[in-house]
Amino acid sequence: MYQLIILLPAALDIQTFDTGWPAFLAAAEKMPGLLQESVTRIDRIIQGSPQIQRIYTFSFQDRPSLEEALISEPGEIAGDILQKLTGGNSIILTGSRLEDSLDRIQSFPSLPDEL
Repeated sequence: MYQLIILLPAALDIQTFDTGWPAFLAAAEKMPGLLQESVTRIDRIIQGSPQIQRIYTFSFQDRPSLEEALISEPGEIAGDILQKLTGGNSIILTGSRLEDSLDRIQSFPSLPDEL
């Protein structure tokens, strides 16, 4: 799976952002190949300085699917809306997402204690 990741910095006015977010989602959800979306609302910083207040992810099957979505008409509209909502003050990343279940991990033989 491949993801588009949007990080919103703590300095961003989140109320103004939230007002325009439905317009962004309306465009983003029309991107071809979109499989899943998620939001993480940061409520506590355990370590480090509080620089990010939200993380949005949009998942695609693979990198070519993501790239096709970004250059599609809905992708370009969503990008324009995001730039207006944030004034360019966001961090946008892409990357592969790997995932495993704890059951599968625990199915592997244990390593000797002396390691």
